[in-house]
Amino acid sequence: MARVSRQDPEQFSQQRAHPVDEVLPVGKLTLFGFQHVLAFYAGAVVVPIILGNALGLSREELVYLINADLLTCGVASIIQALGVWKIGARLPLVQGVTFTAVSPMIAIGLGAGGGTAGLLVVYGAVITAGIATFLFAPFFSKLVKYFPPIVIGTILTVIGLTLIPQGLKDAAGGAQLIGHPGYGAPKNLAYALGTLLFVLLVVRFGKSYLSSLAVLLGLVAGTGVAWLLGDVDFGGVKDAAWFGVSTPFHYGMPKFELFPIIAMVVVMLITMVETTGDVYAIGEITGKKIDNATVANALRADGVATVLGGILNSFPYVAFAENIGLVRMSKVMSRFVVVAAGGFMIVMGLLPKAGSVVAAIPHPVLGGAAIAMFGMVAAVGIQILGKVDLRDERNALILAVSLAAALLPNAVEPFFTRMPEDVRAVLNSGITLGSLTAVLLNLFFNVFTRRKTMEIDWDEIEGDDEPADAHEPFGAHGPAEPYAPQAADPYAPQAHHRPGPPHPPAPQHPQGGPDWGIPGR
Repeated sequence: MARVSRQDPEQFSQQRAHPVDEVLPVGKLTLFGFQHVLAFYAGAVVVPIILGNALGLSREELVYLINADLLTCGVASIIQALGVWKIGARLPLVQGVTFTAVSPMIAIGLGAGGGTAGLLVVYGAVITAGIATFLFAPFFSKLVKYFPPIVIGTILTVIGLTLIPQGLKDAAGGAQLIGHPGYGAPKNLAYALGTLLFVLLVVRFGKSYLSSLAVLLGLVAGTGVAWLLGDVDFGGVKDAAWFGVSTPFHYGMPKFELFPIIAMVVVMLITMVETTGDVYAIGEITGKKIDNATVANALRADGVATVLGGILNSFPYVAFAENIGLVRMSKVMSRFVVVAAGGFMIVMGLLPKAGSVVAAIPHPVLGGAAIAMFGMVAAVGIQILGKVDLRDERNALILAVSLAAALLPNAVEPFFTRMPEDVRAVLNSGITLGSLTAVLLNLFFNVFTRRKTMEIDWDEIEGDDEPADAHEPFGAHGPAEPYAPQAADPYAPQAHHRPGPPHPPAPQHPQGGPDWGIPGR
């Protein structure tokens, strides 16, 4: 398809919509939406399972939390992708319970006595933090200038590297088998490697349509092989109820206590940084311009989803990085695919029997697919870091120290057991520590020293430099890569010009692309 000139809006209006806004046929929406659900499911249910077990809830209460989580995930994803007023980024972002909140919620719940009594205090903190997120969203979005590519790229790399071990644990049989002889059994690793290899072969040899369904096909194939070998248990499907509704305040009215609220607000501030990174990552992948209003809308959706979570017996929500990796792999960028996925999640939340079918997918099969998807999240971060001048020792130190901080909670667990409970509740997360470290070091090196930071040139991402087939059907899309090598002074201020009469050349970064590098002090 011929490239559309920026100077001919009438011609542009006759062309296909931006891939993000493209409405695919019902069949494709169904398949791609269900693929998002399968990629998302393990991460979606693990938080209520971990929290419920830690608080000593019964099996019936755990099932209820899972259904409530799926229902709220579906509603929140539709709000984020479809958009309502100034709520929702209108991007292919799936909403899920944030892992960052797990440790704080366990500490809050146990401090309140555990069980459903602890849940009431957790829900009070969650609702308050969600309201604070919604109100603070427009102010936080104006702080985006303090999250330059070195921060965003580092945060996304940290998220990917932190999630990869979760996929590896599933590949070994699931975290629930740790300490059991079956953990890391050759059979589990064979299922995981077989699923991963199947995904890679489909991507390598399949046509664009099949390639975009590689994860879904891998999960189906892996589960099919495991079923033939007798390693899939569908017994839970028979026992599950056909219909169940998560009623508001199922366990009673929430309790609002000061210190749990403060801890949860801190958690949501961290997730706001995470969501900001996810929004810029999806903009980088899809070539969709991201501005302060888009970030604010995404954060408002997080706030609304978190309030809904507290009301509908679920937890804090954030844009899920796992599904960003799936968008990158499949090249299917339509936000309406996420709307379809949200519809599936709602159905699964209302039909426990349907959810139990997906829950029967063996952990090693999920782990094999997750390794590729989580790695793609880190790859997006590395792609953004590729625009940064890492020869500058300040940028290099921001990246190096942040990566080390992110590895600390898993590498030296006893260090955190000796901390005060309130401090441990906030910091015992690799994503939290790595993200905070990147933000604070950037403030120390680049902001407090009045050292200007780089910005993304979205004109180049959306402009005439995009590939000629940038608006071809979904199978043709590749990740946005608009940065052609250029050479110039890395310390000169940046200037952007649209096509038109000749202008003096704008200073550019020596490593290529728009001046994400370091303007003068």
